[in-house]
Amino acid sequence: MFKVPEKFRKKSGAMATDESYGTNGAFLVPLNHGTIIAVCIAAIGEGFEHVSVSLGNKKGGINRCPTWNEMCEIKDLFWDEDDCVMQLHPPKEDWISNHDYCLHLWRPIGQEIPRPHHSLVGIK
Repeated sequence: MFKVPEKFRKKSGAMATDESYGTNGAFLVPLNHGTIIAVCIAAIGEGFEHVSVSLGNKKGGINRCPTWNEMCEIKDLFWDEDDCVMQLHPPKEDWISNHDYCLHLWRPIGQEIPRPHHSLVGIK
């Protein structure tokens, strides 16, 4: 189930929202004992739940993409542990990049995401 971590909602300044926005808004999530801030933009629309994730710290942006573990932590904040969520690699003609170090998590509403059998990935 899609949910938002209200305690991390950005409530002042640019992109500020409050609880009345529901699952839409910006969230500043501390990672790595608070040394890194995940800047997350959450929204539901066009049949998808979506969270974009980029990184910053108290001094500004970090020039790298989030790691797998950081994305897993964000995924588990916005969805249940047993929910399947995906990152997409669309055809090149559909590429849009407004931020070089931003990754996206997507989940279609009301549909199961097809997955290969775990044995195709590795030993369980």
